[in-house]
Amino acid sequence: MSRMLYHIWTAGCQMNVADSQRVASELERLGYLPTQVAEQADVVVLNTCVVRQSAEDRAHGRLTSLRPLKEQRPDMVLNLMGCMVGVKGSAELKRRYPYVDVFSPPSDPAPLIEHLMQTEAHAIEKSDTSKRFALMDGDYHLPAHEQGRLISAHVPVVYGCSHACTFCIIPFRRGAERSRSLGEIVGEVRALASQGVREVTLLGQIVDRYGREVPHGPRLADLLRAVNEIDDILRIRFLTSHPNWMTDELLTVVQELDKICPHIEVPAQSGDDEVLRRMKRGYSVEDYRKLIKRIRARLPNGSIATDIIVGFPGESRAQYQRTYDLLSELRLDVAHLARYSPRPQTVSSRRMADDVPEAEKMRRFQELEQLQEDISSEINVGYLGREVSVLVEKKRRGKWVGRTETNKLVFFDSDVELRGELVRVKVEHSGAWSLRGTLVSEGERQDLVPVPVLN
Repeated sequence: MSRMLYHIWTAGCQMNVADSQRVASELERLGYLPTQVAEQADVVVLNTCVVRQSAEDRAHGRLTSLRPLKEQRPDMVLNLMGCMVGVKGSAELKRRYPYVDVFSPPSDPAPLIEHLMQTEAHAIEKSDTSKRFALMDGDYHLPAHEQGRLISAHVPVVYGCSHACTFCIIPFRRGAERSRSLGEIVGEVRALASQGVREVTLLGQIVDRYGREVPHGPRLADLLRAVNEIDDILRIRFLTSHPNWMTDELLTVVQELDKICPHIEVPAQSGDDEVLRRMKRGYSVEDYRKLIKRIRARLPNGSIATDIIVGFPGESRAQYQRTYDLLSELRLDVAHLARYSPRPQTVSSRRMADDVPEAEKMRRFQELEQLQEDISSEINVGYLGREVSVLVEKKRRGKWVGRTETNKLVFFDSDVELRGELVRVKVEHSGAWSLRGTLVSEGERQDLVPVPVLN
């Protein structure tokens, strides 16, 4: 019998990356092997993002390009997954893409796996289905091609969102906020650690709200304490935070626990109070300033990232300038920038005119981009001559690459196998987006379960 192959195309956020890993793991349990070439695959999965129009356009383009392949190979299973499908599905998508076999909501491999299990090739009784899902039985395995290669993994802890910013499509596509149990998450992280993962990033649309929909349930601080106790996990990150939920208790945990990285991602979105009100963000510019001051007081050697949207409906040049001034004033390590894109069902698309011209959006975007590049360059100059602790992830273009606790990308040379090791690197060159240096010492931790040997 010839081997069965799968191909996964992933767009969008870290949550989608984690979802695709789960799909891959389940497919490998059924005997499928990965391929980078869609034309060779027996199962093709498109895991989609629709947060911005450009992402949705790419997904539609990829779907359209696969139609001839599906017509040539009707037995190939084509699965559309993710935010394009949403938690409620879409009859319109089924009419538009009749050649798609399976439509899967975000974070849910079940429709695809059940479809495959019902085929003659897999003759598996439906009563066995629940046994085959890793997240249900607590036996989570990375896809075989990532074991020993994946050093840093993303672990969803909160699905969906209930905050409903006026520009955001996530509540409509991923549903209301739902927290996973603490025990389930800890079990998954332990399993990841046993397969060579050394760093986990806990994910949620508003990760700080972990457990808050459960009366008297555990909170993010409790989860961080539990994950911090897991052997062989060296570093823990979490994202994305919201200014309203970044509590002093949470900052204290980051400050006190040895594995929690002092890197906070907390979006501002705008530097103008009226724009923030129309976005329904729930805080003022002054609130955000005070939060950054609190973070820096608790984590003086930490780093902070933010998100900014330019060209939101009604954003005047003066309001944009206040955003520019805020970014210039706060001098954060990273700013993830986006041009506003109206999304279906959101309040901003239904009630607000998209009245900032695209050329003006681009001008503002590029101006902020240049400002942030200058700021990041100046911050990173401060690393010159310093020794930093780097968790080594992989080789890229012949150099080892890893990240500091503050999420700075570091490149260095060594002929020794260092994947998954904590090493010391002396920084000798800095740029806006990365650092380069010389290896000073290797293997800061010697009591780890070894990373699996790579083939």
